[in-house]
Amino acid sequence: MRARHIEGSTKLWLVGALAASALAALGCGPEEAVTEDVNRVASALSASNAADRATIALRWAPVHRQDTDQTGSQGLGGAADYITNVDYDGDFIGNNNWDNAGRFPMSAHVYASVVETSTHWFIVYMFFHARDWTDTTFDTAHENDSEGMLMAITRDGTATGSLQAAVTVAHTDFFSFVPAGSTFTAGAETIDGTLSVQSWNGANHPVTAQQAKGHGCKAAPYYDIVGDGVIYFPTASTSEVPSSPTDSSVSYTLIDLFASGGLWARRSDTALYSSFGTFSGNTSGGCSSFPFICTSNAANAPWGWDDHDDGPARGTLATDPAALIHNYFTTPGAFSLTYTFNPYLGIGG
Repeated sequence: MRARHIEGSTKLWLVGALAASALAALGCGPEEAVTEDVNRVASALSASNAADRATIALRWAPVHRQDTDQTGSQGLGGAADYITNVDYDGDFIGNNNWDNAGRFPMSAHVYASVVETSTHWFIVYMFFHARDWTDTTFDTAHENDSEGMLMAITRDGTATGSLQAAVTVAHTDFFSFVPAGSTFTAGAETIDGTLSVQSWNGANHPVTAQQAKGHGCKAAPYYDIVGDGVIYFPTASTSEVPSSPTDSSVSYTLIDLFASGGLWARRSDTALYSSFGTFSGNTSGGCSSFPFICTSNAANAPWGWDDHDDGPARGTLATDPAALIHNYFTTPGAFSLTYTFNPYLGIGG
């Protein structure tokens, strides 16, 4: 049976859950009350409000296809490819995550941050793995692994806007995608493909995929499950551990990167980070089982993500996403570069 784990106050909660507690005050039936309250709150969503960030992030959270590999001494029979939270082992110490993998359950979590301008929301999703691993002498390995994506959402007057574009992180390269019907076209960077969507809980969600071992991220099917794999689905409150490396339905929850005591709040914590935007990681345990391939301090938080040959500076994908999207794409219509909420830059946080 699949293990379940539910987080506390750092969890991003769907604002619809708040509506249930307001039934009496609204004076109408349960279904009518929930619908009315969700619509009322959603019509004025603001990223400066934690519950609203939860709604926005959950609405566009991807259906995530994680390839797994059951071979090799470092891969834990496929479990080293499970997504999880940084403190899955009960602490925020960066350089013991490799060693603790396999000792603690790796329940499914995805980190998210939402910043906004008057015209758009920009959502970063970060997928964390305890190991970037290998089973050959021709590849690299390192403790901790953090890759993910940025989504640009137009605030078009609907409750949660419309998805226009995504930029994914695969190692030291960024890749650009647009869904069918997007008004965004290529800008300084070419568009690498179409962002596919899948219906889930009554709405279309983008579909992303990560490689086994190194965990590069792209829109599916540009990466996809090859043989073994886990398919993760976003939920408001349920975090599951895959039953096996071939589990096709695993629930994950979102963790707000801006939460009190969260990853951004801890950005100066030397137990978690070796430097700004870089997770602390050493070569202890089986990481160095293949000589010369295990590297220290090699995984970056979103504010440390960097494309090796693109113009925007290191971390811009998270800290100044409006500028990055405006550079990568041609963005017709209103497009503000002025943030009304962006804690990365000290605005409204």
